[in-house]
Order: sequence, then C-alpha cells, then structure tokens
Amino acid sequence: MTTKEIQNPLINFLLHLGDNALILGHRNSEWCGHGPVLEQDIALTNIALDQIGQARNFYQYAAKLISETSGEKITEDSIAYLRDGWDFKNCLLTELPNGHWGQTVLKQFLIAAYQYYLYQVLEKNSEEQLSAIATKSLKEISYHLRWSSEWVIRLGDGTDDSKQKILDALEIVWPYTNELTNFTDYEIEIIGDTYKNIKDNWIEKVYVVLTEAGLEIPSTVYNHNGGKQGNHTEHLGYILTEMQFLQRAYPNSEW
Repeated sequence: MTTKEIQNPLINFLLHLGDNALILGHRNSEWCGHGPVLEQDIALTNIALDQIGQARNFYQYAAKLISETSGEKITEDSIAYLRDGWDFKNCLLTELPNGHWGQTVLKQFLIAAYQYYLYQVLEKNSEEQLSAIATKSLKEISYHLRWSSEWVIRLGDGTDDSKQKILDALEIVWPYTNELTNFTDYEIEIIGDTYKNIKDNWIEKVYVVLTEAGLEIPSTVYNHNGGKQGNHTEHLGYILTEMQFLQRAYPNSEW
C-alpha cells in the first residue's frame, strides 16, 4: 500500500498524526520490562498504549476516507503494516532511538508539549470526527505532559550525574524539535493560522520547564526536517522491519 501520492490535506494530516502516535508509542513500548523502577516502567508502558490507541483512531478515520475516494478496501492494519518508510509522515524526533531514560523522557516531554497545544486547537476543528479524537486524546496527553515534565525537572535538578545526562540528551534531541512546529501545507490547510499560537505556546512551555530544571535551550544552528514529507532517518526502517514482519510474512493475519 502506498499513500505518498495522496493529495487530500485531511487524509495526509490524519496519517501524520497517526504516524507520530504509532512510532512514538512503539519506541516507548521498548521500555516495557526495562524501566528504572516498576512504577515508572508501568507508567511509560501505559503511555505507549495510549499512543497506539490514538494512532488507531486516526488510522480508522483515514482508512474510511481513503476507501471512499479510492474504492479500495483500506483498514487501520494496512495503513500501519503495509506502507513503506517513505509513506510515513511522522516527525523525525519520534523515531530516534530511546537512548537512556533521560533521553526518552525528554523526547516524550518535547512531543507531548507540542501535542497538547495542537490538540487543543483540533478540539475546535469543524471536522467533527477529528475534533472528537482530539478531545479524547487530550485527556491522555495532559497526563503524558505532566509525567514527562516532572521527570525532566527531577533529572535536571537532581544529582550532577542526572543533570549531565539530561544535558547530553538535550544536545542530541533538540536539533530535531524544529520540525514539530515547522508546519507543512497540509497541516496549515486544516489548522489555519492557529499554527502560530501552537508554536508560541510550545516554546513558552518548554522554556518554563527547562528553566525549572536548571537547563537552557541549546543554541543549535542546524535543524533536521523531512519526516512529514516521508524523508526519514535510517532508524525508521529498523522500526518497521520489526513492527511489520508478521503481517508481511503472513498476509491478512488476524488475532
């Protein structure tokens, strides 16, 4: 299945939102059984389940629209398991390796802050189904944002070792954050001029949390983009190889 040539802005936007949720959820699920303490292991696993559930909602809506316009039977499973890497529209930040715990929670915080303000806008969207998905997802994302921001502050304001780790993580992930609020044409078609407020609110939230953690926004002069248009890092290929293996090896498999 290929979705690269789809011209409908709403479908592209739904795929983008679903891909962000699915790939980040898959990354977070890799921590299951490996968290630093049992409580936080379970917390991050539940966050991953939230994200995969959000991906399902976006994919189901996108599948309905694609099926109606193409006449081809498309499902959430075919969108998740039968597309190649260049068809995915997730931000590059979501596909980066987890690294250590500090890098994972920092990445989660930066993305959750972006989603929080984006989904607040989507709640008011004229597309009723998109609005309903955003409303449901926002309840979960509010927790994701609170949980991850508390961890960023805890690590930044903790020991010398924990602060150095979060500083190192910030240097790694920050160059990928510009893409979050560097909105594409298909995004702006759906959210309009509100993208400016999303970016301002995201920057303000990130600044407040990093300041409380005793950190500063890096003065990075380069940024990585392209994921929203299907240009990805090599990391996505490994994710898809693992995630899609069963469906591709045994087509039409069902639980």
